[in-house]
Amino acid sequence: MNATRPEKVESTETETVDSNLAAVTEVEAGIRDFVRNDIAYLRRPSTTTTDAPPLDPSAEATVTNVNSLIQRVAGTSLAEIENLISELESLRDLLHAEGQRVQREISGYAQLSQAAMKSTRMIADNVAQWKRAADGLRNS
Repeated sequence: MNATRPEKVESTETETVDSNLAAVTEVEAGIRDFVRNDIAYLRRPSTTTTDAPPLDPSAEATVTNVNSLIQRVAGTSLAEIENLISELESLRDLLHAEGQRVQREISGYAQLSQAAMKSTRMIADNVAQWKRAADGLRNS
């Protein structure tokens, strides 16, 4: 009974994966068709200037104004992004330098702590020797 159950689970999982894959493929195909239809007008050969009616001056001025506005906004945005990048780089450098400084200070504290431990051990050993010598003099 246990041997047949995993086979059923595997076949159910395989069917689920197949149906999910089919759904994903169908959605991707729909997206591709939508994009193709949406940009199809861009692929059409452009008409010659004699076939297309000329734009009136107000429409042409509007297009020019919109283009210049987009360029100004994009230029400002790019400048802001570049400033932000340079600030982030300087902050990264500062953090790196501070990290190195902290590592140096921790290393210095560790060396100081080791030196203090050695000194404490030497003092404790000397006191123990003096105590033994004093006990030896009292016993004699």
